[in-house]
Amino acid sequence: MMRAKFSKSLLQTLSLGLLAGMRTTSAPLIVNQMLRKHPSKKLSKSSLKFMRSEKAGIAFKIFAAGELVGDKLPFTPNRIEPGGIIGRCITGGLSGASIFKANDLNVFIGAFIGSATAFAGTFGSYFLRKTIVKNSNIDDPLIGALEDAFVIGSGMMLIKSA
Repeated sequence: MMRAKFSKSLLQTLSLGLLAGMRTTSAPLIVNQMLRKHPSKKLSKSSLKFMRSEKAGIAFKIFAAGELVGDKLPFTPNRIEPGGIIGRCITGGLSGASIFKANDLNVFIGAFIGSATAFAGTFGSYFLRKTIVKNSNIDDPLIGALEDAFVIGSGMMLIKSA
């Protein structure tokens, strides 16, 4: 049972880290929805309990909507700038820690996995997007919109499978 719980939490955290690397605010929003759908008593006395609150969910939705718009603007810095990397690692780590804590697993391992995956996902998605734009002659904002659709669809699948 513990092995299955770890495997599922690991897969969720890896997925969330990747999505955080693509869109900073996506992972905490998805985790919020997952934890609201399946509340965990393990979070009740934890400093991470806010991750399942309705107010946090509203805030995450506002941030995510802003990010979807902001990503397409020409003056938005690249995600591989230090601030972007740090933000993505923080949200990936927070998301992984929350998933692991909710499943009574080591919160530090979850945070590390989420953060490390967000770091890798940041660079992987950045260079993939740049390569697609260069080789396809499709405008960057359109590729960004396709990236948004991937993040949203993946998030919906994670929420549904939680």
